[in-house]
Amino acid sequence: MRVGFVGLGIMGSPMAKNLVNGKIELYVNDVNTAAVEELVAAGAQQVTATSELGNICEVIILMLPNAAIVKNVLFGENALSTTLKKGTAIVDMSSLSPVDTAEIYEKLAELHVHYLDAPVSGGQPKAIDGTLSVMIGGDEQVFRQVEPVLAHMASDLVYVGESGSGSTTKLANQILVNVTIAALSEAAVLASKAGVDLNKLHAAIRNGLAGSAVLDAKLPLMIDRNFVAGGRIDINLKDLMNVEQTGRELGVPLPLTSSVIGMLQALKADGKVADDHGGLVQYYEKLANYEMPKGGK
Repeated sequence: MRVGFVGLGIMGSPMAKNLVNGKIELYVNDVNTAAVEELVAAGAQQVTATSELGNICEVIILMLPNAAIVKNVLFGENALSTTLKKGTAIVDMSSLSPVDTAEIYEKLAELHVHYLDAPVSGGQPKAIDGTLSVMIGGDEQVFRQVEPVLAHMASDLVYVGESGSGSTTKLANQILVNVTIAALSEAAVLASKAGVDLNKLHAAIRNGLAGSAVLDAKLPLMIDRNFVAGGRIDINLKDLMNVEQTGRELGVPLPLTSSVIGMLQALKADGKVADDHGGLVQYYEKLANYEMPKGGK
């Protein structure tokens, strides 16, 4: 099976690398020339234009920052839609709103092209080691056909339901992740300013009810003051804006989400959009007029 991959960023590059390592026949094109060169050196093949992937590949994976870019790649000038063959499967692992997902699904269906919304969770560390969680919406038969390919990038592949189900599940995931990071930031600044060693705080609570994957992933980074992005603030802000839009459409109040959006917007105003979303702790530090010591104590 010939697979194309578009979107070689923080997440996409290691995901594509895992496909190459899994002996998948991979074709790539991206504005990130360094990432393309690294993948070609590992065994991928480069095409000169993204539209060429439609002529070559049975499966094309997208891992792009937002819906506007996804739509441009699929339907813009010299786009994939000009070359896609009937029966091609587009696996969109970007995080989009259900509204955008529905629009793309309908347009591709007119071309007799399959579309799965398959966003991921786990951040860059899990993208690197191939243990992402993937939530899939769309035709289950199509998912089963591409499942062996996706398995090289993920340890958890869950078919959720019809088209849009994957995108909606990712929105729920993003509420939980980002609200938990905010709560963790609030707790860490309080404890640190009171004089508690954050390493001991982590050890004391991680196996209790407050323990979580977010705690174990993000508190050590906060302690080290390492805000190099595994999940950028601007991307998570975009996701939460999609959450808020969906909540309005469904008539579901989302007060916690709205609060975290305000925090991320404040960090954006401070020029920190490229930081990891664990850097949300800096919002609380600014409010408290206090910076947690590097090393935890």
